[in-house]
Amino acid sequence: MTPVSSVFLPLQVCWEAGETCMETLTLPTLKNHPAIETEPPVKKLPTMKELNPLLLPFQKPEWKPAIWQLINTLVPFFALLGLMGASLQMSYWLTLLLALPTAGFLVRIFILFHDCGHNSFTPSRKANKIIGFILGVITLTPSEQWWKSHAIHHATSGNLDKRGVGDVTTLTVEEYRAKPWIERMGYALFRFPFIMFGLGPIWMFIIAHRFALPRFSKKETLSVVWTNIALIFYLGGLSLLFGGVWNMVKVLLPVFWLAGMFGIWLFYVQHQFEGVYWAPDTEWDYVASALKGASYYRLPKVLQFFSGNIGFHHIHHLSPRIPNYQLEACYKSNPIFQIEVTEIGFLEALKTVRLKLIDTARNNQMVTFQDILG
Repeated sequence: MTPVSSVFLPLQVCWEAGETCMETLTLPTLKNHPAIETEPPVKKLPTMKELNPLLLPFQKPEWKPAIWQLINTLVPFFALLGLMGASLQMSYWLTLLLALPTAGFLVRIFILFHDCGHNSFTPSRKANKIIGFILGVITLTPSEQWWKSHAIHHATSGNLDKRGVGDVTTLTVEEYRAKPWIERMGYALFRFPFIMFGLGPIWMFIIAHRFALPRFSKKETLSVVWTNIALIFYLGGLSLLFGGVWNMVKVLLPVFWLAGMFGIWLFYVQHQFEGVYWAPDTEWDYVASALKGASYYRLPKVLQFFSGNIGFHHIHHLSPRIPNYQLEACYKSNPIFQIEVTEIGFLEALKTVRLKLIDTARNNQMVTFQDILG
């Protein structure tokens, strides 16, 4: 190994000669010397101005795929619900077995509802509102309120100073340590997988969505009211079809539990992974929040179908105006959409449940509880 002192030999010679010759000691001389370690250059992400021409061809909702998606989603969903109701006369185990594909179609319905909120499902804003409201009733979700919350999520994803609306509650290490022990315990329980993915669907879809959120406008509040009124007729009709309220509950409860579990899991793994982007408001960047703050969740084809291509989540965050039926095509259209994102495999995603906190002392990386205990 070359001694470090040899790097400074030209400086010594210049000094002894009484010369000012720093200009002869160029940066490459130091940079390429084996005794000097240099930082790799930071690669800059493209700007939205550079990305927009690549995204624009896919930002075109079309009637034909939208109608076809409504048919190939709603028809099998209600057919399976009917079979579940009929199976109650045979075996409840058969009913529970049928709940699996039914829940898959319910997740897909939610994705279509989600696209309506971005006005990316059909070319008509009015149609998106009407279709979205109906799909919201089917998924027990008030359309305008959820769409507003979700829009805030898109505008603040990865922003340390604007957490708390439309996202998974995530504390920094400092915030967690500053809380009293009872609140730290509550947060730990909330982040426990059985609570988040097991009880979370029941809380969110059956309870939380029945109430208006504070600080939202009259339009969002009325959407909760109108959805609840519509649910009286929708659930009442299903009760008549299935032969009673209890039968309706036995059919819908496992469907919503499974669908909600998968839906919450999808949202979680797309924003909570190793290396995910977090930044304070003064440094926050929209492109970084999309390409580095949202993952590409690589799913088997059948799950990609049920999840409406939402695994291409970084594309969706770059441009919510891209319909779900164009996300994969956009992803494949340019290498930049493939190399700048964190790709997570189906089973590989399971290890993300260990991540609980944001450590601002470690470049805003997500860490486990064990990491902060030493």
